[in-house]
Amino acid sequence: MKLNAIIVEDEETSRDILKNYLKKYCPNVSILGEASNIDEALILINDNNLDLVFLDVEMPYGNAFDLLDKLEDINFETVFVTAYNHYAMEALNAHASYYLMKPISIDELIKAVNYVSEIKTKENALQNQVLIPKANTVNGKITIPVQDGFEVINTSDILYCKADDNYTEIYLSNNKKKLVSKTLKYFEDALNGGNFARVHKSYLINVSEVVKYLKGKGGSVVLSNGKEIMVSASKKSELLDYFK
Repeated sequence: MKLNAIIVEDEETSRDILKNYLKKYCPNVSILGEASNIDEALILINDNNLDLVFLDVEMPYGNAFDLLDKLEDINFETVFVTAYNHYAMEALNAHASYYLMKPISIDELIKAVNYVSEIKTKENALQNQVLIPKANTVNGKITIPVQDGFEVINTSDILYCKADDNYTEIYLSNNKKKLVSKTLKYFEDALNGGNFARVHKSYLINVSEVVKYLKGKGGSVVLSNGKEIMVSASKKSELLDYFK
């Protein structure tokens, strides 16, 4: 399948080598742009619908992990490209799809791209099974895929949703949890218009389930099941508007 990608690398020579290798050996990868630092990378990521980011670890004024921490949603796969093998564990913890060592091996590059293609193919198959709820036909309900079809959930039964890389954990009032192959941004859009608020880059909550707000820079909320969730300072005002 076609993969939309960008290259984040501070050395122009390294960018050119990778770009030429991809053009010659991985024609299914379309390079939409290049970035030499974190700020340029953020603009490219936010402006494009990406499947894959080739990411150098060490860059001026920060590193790859600083970049990932700045992103509210990570909707793409990451292939780390570095001359240093001591970042491998951090890359694994950052849900890296592949770890390429410099100088780049063509065989390893092809393996990395094929691996990401397999991931994206499976994701697309799952995503096609998830239906976006339509307010005029399935009011107050949302569907999520299960092995033999899909399950219908009342949105009022959702306590909160938590981001888990390219997946979302949905926590329900019956103490059950559902893991869905969709980003938190997907559910934020799908539940738009209901009593749901994005209070943190990792959390979307059902405001109707809030029983207490605790003051602080952003503060935190306590839900009906006792779960305390931190509120980002940038989301505080939006959340408090629900209670005016």
